[in-house]
Amino acid sequence: MSYTLGLHEVAEGTHAYLQPDGGWGWSNAGLVVGDGESLLVDTLFDLKITQRMLDVMANATRDAGINTVVNTHANGDHCYGNQLLKGSQIIASAATAHEMSEVPPAMLAALNKAPGEVGDLFRHFFGEFEFDGIEPVLPTQTFTGRHSFEIGGRTIELVEVGPAHTQGDTLVFVPDAKTVYTGDILFIGGTPVVWVGPLDNWIAACDLICSSDVDHIVPGHGPLTDKAGVTAIRDYLVYVQSEAAERFNGGMDAWDAARDIALNGFEKWGEFGRLAVNVDTVYRTMDPTHKSPDVVEQFRRMFALEQPGH
Repeated sequence: MSYTLGLHEVAEGTHAYLQPDGGWGWSNAGLVVGDGESLLVDTLFDLKITQRMLDVMANATRDAGINTVVNTHANGDHCYGNQLLKGSQIIASAATAHEMSEVPPAMLAALNKAPGEVGDLFRHFFGEFEFDGIEPVLPTQTFTGRHSFEIGGRTIELVEVGPAHTQGDTLVFVPDAKTVYTGDILFIGGTPVVWVGPLDNWIAACDLICSSDVDHIVPGHGPLTDKAGVTAIRDYLVYVQSEAAERFNGGMDAWDAARDIALNGFEKWGEFGRLAVNVDTVYRTMDPTHKSPDVVEQFRRMFALEQPGH
């Protein structure tokens, strides 16, 4: 299936909405059409692109309106469009619901207009998005662990696998279509960013996907993938954890460690500077007293790692 902007049917009544190139903020979503009602898996980073997605979905949902939304996690590129689904039930893990209130869209709108180095840095990563006018709309129903429900006669199974990428990552399984929507447990063609960790939880989530009866895997970013694609993400996480732990045990500073680790081919993936965050997360996991830099410094480091001859 081609990796192009728009709605792609991966199985009967089961769709992926893809946004190339899958880099910062360019996330995917999902649509599951049942008898008389539909499920939307994630909204997008701003109102304009979320409305564009809903317009594209209008044909598929003409006789089966979207009445339920699942937010796979709390990052804005998976929930900032929620306000356009007013009246729909919104489901997320309890940890996701709690985390969604921590980064208000108004803060991103202010950063997008900020002068100087901080504003320039923010716009380098997120300048293509419009954060004005976004009202946070939090989940109306939360769960922990596992939760199953029906959409128009089709069973949907939610499995909480966080904390990993964020505090409350959720996989969305559609058993009758052998499909899973992974949220940001999978970045395909891009580098995972482990904001929270531990990496072991993310590795376990990859193992869960690979042991599941799924033929269609829709990542949070990037093109559709298969179990080999999941294994590649797992391999990256295992490698980073091992390399970072070795340097932690040798007394090396986390930022020095990130600059010291050779990516051994993983630098071919987009956003490879996310290694800086991932190494810091390993350090924090190994030493709970480790003080991570603030988010602006994290983005400075990611930007710096991607510069030639860093």
